[in-house]
Order: sequence, then C-alpha cells, then structure tokens
Amino acid sequence: MSMFGDGLDAAVQKAFTRPAPKSAGAQMRYLVKQLKGTKAVAQMLRVSQRTVERYVKNQIKKPRPDLAARLETEVKKRWQPQIRAKAREKAASTDGIVIDTRARLGYTAPIGSTDQDRIRHLTVALPPQYAARLFEAQEQGVSDQRLQEIAAEALKETYFQDGGTRADSLEEVRFTDIEHLEFDL
Repeated sequence: MSMFGDGLDAAVQKAFTRPAPKSAGAQMRYLVKQLKGTKAVAQMLRVSQRTVERYVKNQIKKPRPDLAARLETEVKKRWQPQIRAKAREKAASTDGIVIDTRARLGYTAPIGSTDQDRIRHLTVALPPQYAARLFEAQEQGVSDQRLQEIAAEALKETYFQDGGTRADSLEEVRFTDIEHLEFDL
C-alpha cells in the first residue's frame, strides 16, 4: 500500500463532481466503455471475458472481495480525468496542498537545539511548488519513500523554517513512524 500516493489520489478524488459508479455492473460497463471491449477489461482484472460479460448484463451482481477491490480501484483511477487534471493544476499553480499528519518528526541542527524526534500532529498548508513536486513525482511513478522525502522538505521549509524567517541552520528534517497522513486540496 502506498500511503503517500493513495493520500494524494484521495485528495484529488474529493474534487469529483459526480460519484463514481457503485454497483459491480455499472463499474464493469464503465470500464468496458473506457477500454473499448470486454477482453481488455478481463485481462486487466484477471478474470475471464465471459465473467465480464455477465457483470455487464447484470447476471452476476456481487463480486468476490478481491475482485470488488480491483474493480473499484480501476474505476476510480479513470473516473473524471479532466476534473482530476484541473484539481492537480490548481493545487500546483495557485492553491497548494494541505497535509495533515501525525508522525515522528525531528531534525538535524547545530548543537544546543532541541532536535530530538517526537510525535507531532501537524496540519500545514504547503505552497504550490511542493504540491507540483508531489504530483509530478507521483505521475513519474516514484517510490513512496521519495514522496515522503519531498513532504519532509516541504515541512522543513514551511513549518520549521517558516518560509525562511527562522531556523536558518536547520539541515534536515526526519519524518518517520507515520500514524496518520491525509492530503486536502
């Protein structure tokens, strides 16, 4: 499970103007329309083409839990791509992104400062350039570790250094043991 990638996706999904299809039949019909055929959907979901056809005709209504999860993931991945793109663009250019986290945060600083890691609950509005970096890295398919590093850099500049007005000598922020993470546009 990708905590940062899933969190960014969930934030973008809040911008949807219509709910995604809920029933298995409606989800299958949507995917068949998007991928232009039952064969492609069957390969993607790792089921037979006949199974897809039965869902499309509502002959089967309740999928197995693993299939239901794959189905929902694939539908949400493709749902309202233009609205998804607009939400990302707006966050990356003007609005920024809000990160709400409960995690162990600490930093490396000169001797004499209280740099010990401790659990903190932060809700911080990150500037648009960090939203752009997060979304760009996610689109490139980087690891969750790299997204975590970008978020740590953003928290360093925004929260600890307050945009350059304090803690100039701060070298590195450690962002570990994440208990809760949520993004909001």
